[in-house]
Amino acid sequence: MIWTRSLAALFMASAVALGAFGAHGLRSALPPERLVVDMAIWEKAVLYSFVHALAALWISSISQDILPEAQAKTIARIFIFSTLIFSGSLYLLVATNQRWLGMVTPLGGLGLLAGWLYCAYSLARKAG
Repeated sequence: MIWTRSLAALFMASAVALGAFGAHGLRSALPPERLVVDMAIWEKAVLYSFVHALAALWISSISQDILPEAQAKTIARIFIFSTLIFSGSLYLLVATNQRWLGMVTPLGGLGLLAGWLYCAYSLARKAG
């Protein structure tokens, strides 16, 4: 689980860096007609990166008395992989203005939803 925690911490650091870039560098690089919409998209990507990096960190730190390590690893990996798809597609959409990337984003969202549902199921099942 150490690699999962390390990766989650790396996601947190990248979210800080990408958030700062969005607030300072990206804002001045976007044309005025894209500024409002694309900044909102970028901020959504940063938010989901933060939330799901914290979720991966949390789930990978849960005691095995609460959740078996194999399930915790699976859930954390789902969060990490799905965040890459969700937020990554949004970052790329804004950076490249390739709007078709917006069709990829819901796949990441479905993965995040699946991760939370599997988390809820696993915790409820363990509770008996």
